[in-house]
Amino acid sequence: MRWDGQRLTAERDEGTLPGLPLAGLVRTVRTPEFAGVTFHEVLCRSALNKVPAASQMPFRWTINPTRGCLHACTYCFARPTHEYLELGAGVDFETQIVVKTNVVEVLRAELARRSWSHEHVALGTNTDPYQRVEGRYRLMPGIIAALAGSGTPLSILTKGTLLRRDLPLLVEAADQVPVGLGVSLAVGDETLQQVVEPGTPTPRARLDLIRAVREAGLPCGVMVAPVMPWLTDGADQLDDLLTRLADAGATGVTVLPLHLRGSVKPLFLQWLAEHEPHLVGRYEALYGPRSSVPPEYSRWLRDRVAPLLARHGFASSAGHRSQRGEGSYPVGSIPWGRAEAPDPQVAQPTLF
Repeated sequence: MRWDGQRLTAERDEGTLPGLPLAGLVRTVRTPEFAGVTFHEVLCRSALNKVPAASQMPFRWTINPTRGCLHACTYCFARPTHEYLELGAGVDFETQIVVKTNVVEVLRAELARRSWSHEHVALGTNTDPYQRVEGRYRLMPGIIAALAGSGTPLSILTKGTLLRRDLPLLVEAADQVPVGLGVSLAVGDETLQQVVEPGTPTPRARLDLIRAVREAGLPCGVMVAPVMPWLTDGADQLDDLLTRLADAGATGVTVLPLHLRGSVKPLFLQWLAEHEPHLVGRYEALYGPRSSVPPEYSRWLRDRVAPLLARHGFASSAGHRSQRGEGSYPVGSIPWGRAEAPDPQVAQPTLF
């Protein structure tokens, strides 16, 4: 595993993967509460990650307190990043979780440097900071407090309802710095959601999370991403989901189609072969050698979604835009400025 600059070593544990280098590894943990999952606790040298200048993302700094994700979303774009650690993008990504146990202390030191320019820092850009592992390690309260206390704007994108635990802390943070919150919810049908995103909270639970964020007086954008061709791109499906998002009080919505980069494509096609075999050929024809849908499909989806967004009050909800769609974040999920607190008694989309 590549954790350059880390020197701490530990004796080999029975749970350690064969051949896994020990640089930076403090210990390897298995617990009955997380059956089949191995946690690799490491000491990180850096907490802040700089986004490449060529990126179209609307932020330049990120924090990833963990690597790998218990959400186990079949389509997850972050799966190939596990290969950088000499782990697999499939089962390893879902069961071999790297935890940076000293991330809060390292972050505080980095934020205290005179060179730190207090730029917006984003969480949830690689793996979800509120996946179930956060319930065990409780890293996010320290991260939020460190960022807000240093005068650094922050944003969080998550599928994890554990964020509700930290809403009081986020409300306090929003009094100090601009805060953006986003929820990812693209599959409204619970049966499909449980199969394609087996480790995530249900759509109903995430809708309740959006309501809780709004009732706390904070904005909450929603990423309807990824939209999966022939699975979740039906007009009735999208209309139903947007209806529920509007009812929950979402401050903005961005809709993006499925990307299948690198090793994600064969993994997703394997999932299709098992669960929706009649779609394998259609996906192979649609994507071809590409990782993204062809422009024709993007235009078709945009034309289908536009009137639905307008109908539900989200017509002008998108914040950052790019031609490729990457970096498109809905209003409320990126801290463009200090958001006005909404009236908690009113949660109609016409207000936003």
